[in-house]
Amino acid sequence: MLRFVFYAVLAVFGLALLCAGGVAWWALPQLPSTDRLREVRFQTPLKVFSADGSLIAEFGEKRRTPVAIAAVPTQLKQAFIAAEDDRFYSHLGVDWMAIARATLSLARSHEKNQGGSTITMQVARNFFLSREKTYTRKLKEIVLAMKIERELTKDEILELYLNKIFLGQRAYGAAAAAQVYFGSTLADLSLAECATIAGLPKAPSRVNPVTNHAAALDRRHYVLRRMLALRMIDQAAFSRADGAPLTAKLHGQPVETSAPHLAEMVRSFMQNKYGDDAYTQGFRVFTTLDSGKQYAASAALREALVTYDRRHGYRGPEKNFDLKTLPSTRWVEFFNSFEIVGGLEPALVTKVSGREVSALSMQGTTLTLGWEGLSWARRYLSEDRLGNAPSQALDLLKPGDIIRVQWLPTGAPGAKPTAASNAGGYWRLAQIPAVEGALVSVDSADGAVLALVGGFDFVTSKFNRVTQALRQPGSNFKPFIYSAALDHGFTPATFVNDAPIVFETPGLEGAWRPENYSGTYHGPTRLRDALANSRNLVSIRVMRDVGIERVMRHVSKFGFSAKTLPHNLSLALGTGEITPLQLVSGYAAFSNGGFRVDSYFIQRIEDSNGKQMFAADPAVACPACDSASANPEREPEDLAALIDTVKAQAKKVAPRAVDAQNAWMMYSMLKEVIASGTGKRALELNRTDLAGKTGTTNDLKDAWFSGFNGRMATTAWVGFDDSKTLGPEETGARVALPMWMAYMRTALKDTPMSEAPRPIGLMTVRIDPASGAAAGSGSSRAIYESFRPQDVPNSAGQQSTRSANPQPAASAIDQLF
Repeated sequence: MLRFVFYAVLAVFGLALLCAGGVAWWALPQLPSTDRLREVRFQTPLKVFSADGSLIAEFGEKRRTPVAIAAVPTQLKQAFIAAEDDRFYSHLGVDWMAIARATLSLARSHEKNQGGSTITMQVARNFFLSREKTYTRKLKEIVLAMKIERELTKDEILELYLNKIFLGQRAYGAAAAAQVYFGSTLADLSLAECATIAGLPKAPSRVNPVTNHAAALDRRHYVLRRMLALRMIDQAAFSRADGAPLTAKLHGQPVETSAPHLAEMVRSFMQNKYGDDAYTQGFRVFTTLDSGKQYAASAALREALVTYDRRHGYRGPEKNFDLKTLPSTRWVEFFNSFEIVGGLEPALVTKVSGREVSALSMQGTTLTLGWEGLSWARRYLSEDRLGNAPSQALDLLKPGDIIRVQWLPTGAPGAKPTAASNAGGYWRLAQIPAVEGALVSVDSADGAVLALVGGFDFVTSKFNRVTQALRQPGSNFKPFIYSAALDHGFTPATFVNDAPIVFETPGLEGAWRPENYSGTYHGPTRLRDALANSRNLVSIRVMRDVGIERVMRHVSKFGFSAKTLPHNLSLALGTGEITPLQLVSGYAAFSNGGFRVDSYFIQRIEDSNGKQMFAADPAVACPACDSASANPEREPEDLAALIDTVKAQAKKVAPRAVDAQNAWMMYSMLKEVIASGTGKRALELNRTDLAGKTGTTNDLKDAWFSGFNGRMATTAWVGFDDSKTLGPEETGARVALPMWMAYMRTALKDTPMSEAPRPIGLMTVRIDPASGAAAGSGSSRAIYESFRPQDVPNSAGQQSTRSANPQPAASAIDQLF
């Protein structure tokens, strides 16, 4: 009997070997070489960087951050092994016990409920095979897994697995999942978070912690229980992790420089250039963005919008929860559908008493809001109406409210004095602004975008107001009208009548009666003063005298499309629609000496190996090139002149928008806006090289400030997306200028004064400010003004007075319509 059993077992064993050999003989020729695993190149996303190399964004269908096995925490490795393959380090690629369990399950239920796949088998399938559930594929998977085990170490196999496995929400690999679900690096994951991630391979959609909270908790409990059973963790660690709240939610990619609107511009460019390969080939795009300036731009825009929004009252909490529905230890779960927006953190009101509010932060800490952070919050009624001032905290909030809070350090703009106990600062009640804004700054020498913020926060609105928002610039467009005037007989000292004017014509419902914003009139006014103080009626008369067609041809040299601008006198008041990027590019010509530069934002593109695939070649402003081209045979006077000539000849020179004299006189006139006009608040910056112009449109729907020095030009805009009014007195000087100033204060910190050099040919003379005539040597009130030689006034004031009286109404109507 024993002999029979022995021979039977031997026969079965021999038959098994024969079958195994047959399977190997059949399968091996069809299998790929595992050498490819050592040279595997994971599909990696598109990465976008600032000019100084800090990460701005990643794009790709597969979010992946490959990591070496040494960088994976032990607890995370243990969690995956406990959940997927607890005999990983002992089997030879195939766990026959798991396969036996799967076979028995199939025999009992006649359904494939268990796969029996080891981690090695999953590597084989994920890298080389399909996911079809067939016996043929399973046999190939088994043979290939055993082959992989012979040629790779266990750690090499586990590293491949942890970088390749799909974990839901487009996250491939453990590092990507840590960022996507917890906004964390692998090293910072808690045990509960490790178990949550390790539970995902079984069914990434069904047990997803973002979309299926209950299923994710059940799966996490299973993984932790397996780790406890395998003695990877003790009972205390199990209890802490099992009782921890599930805080998973979608997180964006970790960035070092926040510029999401510009990142989207890059993504669109790369998609158009490389198609879908843009997202998988590991391209590295280096933009022209300066990370320090970008940070300053974001902070300036957000503070300006929050300040405006606070002036118009508090609209109330975002939501209210019944705190009784969860124990206090789980209140942080109320934040699952909320994100930090524009630096404003959500907080849960837990207690309201007197003039104080206690609130829970997203991190689970308790915040206290005192009256200094609450007293501002009068109720919003409309853009020009507020409710009564609150007298206690209950007038504003109640427990369960989700609010926004903002930390104000001592000395911050708008911060109030605090008690000694709050010497470092205090929390202030805040809200996400309903108003929007944009800020863009360019290098005026070549148009490189240095900073770009297209809205308060990309999370709440993907619309890029820098490049997509067509808005009326109002008085921000006047410098281009005045520049046309300087090319057609006007000077900074020309007098133009600032007086009422009416345009009437048969067929119109009513007459057009343009007004100055102030509602006052000043009679004959020098062009310099009219621009500094934004006199609408002077601008209209100037455009009328120059002629609409001449103005259209002139402004088109700055890059504005004559086809999209109104061909009538209303253009003098900025009624055309243009984007902030178009506007700042126009202002760059006044900054750089008169050259039209085209904005660009990509410096170079590299492939995954660092090979350069594209490099920008912008046309640049080159004042030295004028003299080189004008005197090509003239010998340089010295070595420095020779070097300048060689450099000039090697450059791709930008075309001229205006000549150097026009640009310099406009620079001078726009400096007057800050020195004595509507932009004089900018004197706080204590710089003599700044120039710019405010802009406010009809009904106060748009507020602007565009300004520059000799190196950069910057435009700031504020308005509502639906173009409703900003409210009384919300002008460019009050709303947009503070944003521009806050940015320029940082952007120009520790940089020397810089402005375009005075061109040859201009003459500076003393004039009488009251008449524009040349002043005598004994005049005590004379001022200095610069002119082209042919425009220098004489003692009688010739060449200094125009349009003392408006043209007949019929003539004006001919030009207006």
